[in-house]
Amino acid sequence: MTALPRYVRSSTSLRDVRWLRSSRSTGMNNCVETARPGPGPWAGLVAVRDSKNKAGPALLFTPASWEGFVAGLN
Repeated sequence: MTALPRYVRSSTSLRDVRWLRSSRSTGMNNCVETARPGPGPWAGLVAVRDSKNKAGPALLFTPASWEGFVAGLN
């Protein structure tokens, strides 16, 4: 079994992704953004980055892990 990557050093290395800002954002860049990377080593994962640091790292989650985390916030 191949281990999934946990993060990318710079979210700018995730090319051709559409970052989505949290619907709970206040517009003051105090939230997270998510993206679904396409083909490549990150395909099928959910990327999450800090909206204040767009070139910073992005954490990678399986969709089930991310959905479980978000469900726990409600």
